[in-house]
Amino acid sequence: MNAARQAIASDYMHWAKTCSNARFNLATSGLANLKLEELRVSLSDLELTGEAGYGYQPLIRLLADRYRVEADCVVTAAGTSFANHLAMAALIKPGDEVLLESPAYEPLLALAHYLGAEVKRFQRRFEDGFKISAAEIERHLSSKTRLIVLTNLHNPSGVLTDDDTLKEIGEMARKRNARILVDEVYLQMLFAEPPRSAFHLGNQFIVTSSLTKAFGLSGIRCGWILAEPELAERMWLLNDLFAATSVHAAERLSVVALEQLAGIARKAQQRVEINRKLLNQFLDDRNDLEAIRPPFGSIMFPRVKLETSQRVCDLLRDKYETSVVPGSFFEMPAHFRVGLGGDSETLTQGLERVGKALDELR
Repeated sequence: MNAARQAIASDYMHWAKTCSNARFNLATSGLANLKLEELRVSLSDLELTGEAGYGYQPLIRLLADRYRVEADCVVTAAGTSFANHLAMAALIKPGDEVLLESPAYEPLLALAHYLGAEVKRFQRRFEDGFKISAAEIERHLSSKTRLIVLTNLHNPSGVLTDDDTLKEIGEMARKRNARILVDEVYLQMLFAEPPRSAFHLGNQFIVTSSLTKAFGLSGIRCGWILAEPELAERMWLLNDLFAATSVHAAERLSVVALEQLAGIARKAQQRVEINRKLLNQFLDDRNDLEAIRPPFGSIMFPRVKLETSQRVCDLLRDKYETSVVPGSFFEMPAHFRVGLGGDSETLTQGLERVGKALDELR
């Protein structure tokens, strides 16, 4: 990918918006979108306009209670993507060194370039189960490193990073006066109450998340950042330049959704567990694919043996009305990402077509 192109756009997001839709869409990475009628909501729950200020306080309080943090640690934003933008923009300045995982979610990489960072990479290797190695991170740290960026669960593999590893990375960052930004949008697919979060491991951690992936609520754009109060205030003030005020009706809907989240989560967990079994059964029957198979989350990242994935992805789209995400968007062209948050029938028929495409290319 061209660095200048990365500085002004996301190649992956452009592809997702213009090329990913298909009759059998396995490219979406979160739960299928809920319909408004599935929420217990009435007109009395909504208003178009609220009081101007830094955050809708009922929403701030619900998020603070959910994570067991103080309210002044919570910053709301339009989804995880904008939360990442706001957080990173507050944490670095042009020329700062940022250490970012590879493979990576491409919009995070593009964002670091857009903000003028000097980007270095640490590897999460397929042969190691895409696990983070603290020693690998330390090998790439320098006195100029200002920020370490990672996803947990990892996007694209769905692999969990344990707290002991995160604590070790946190201590490395503390010694160098650096921060760690953790995108935790998929971590909610552990469906723990309260949610597990690296934010509780030390002030050097800043985390982002949203209701999008685990709960099928992308349309209300309920995202947030957890940061120590001084940083959180800096983000609120910086947001005056970006978004100024939030869409109040979406804030009110977010409150409604959070109040009903336990029931939404139960249904979501049942769906991904059923679909994970379907995907694992498919992988069991394929000797031309190999994959790390995490026991949770809504994504997997299989590798095509003896092939790049692009021919498979193109054939799926052109002939079989099926889409998966090409691994080239994650800098690993032998792989493709499969989402398992949709309905089970679509997944079953989509996987059947993935098998046919692989067989045809043998």
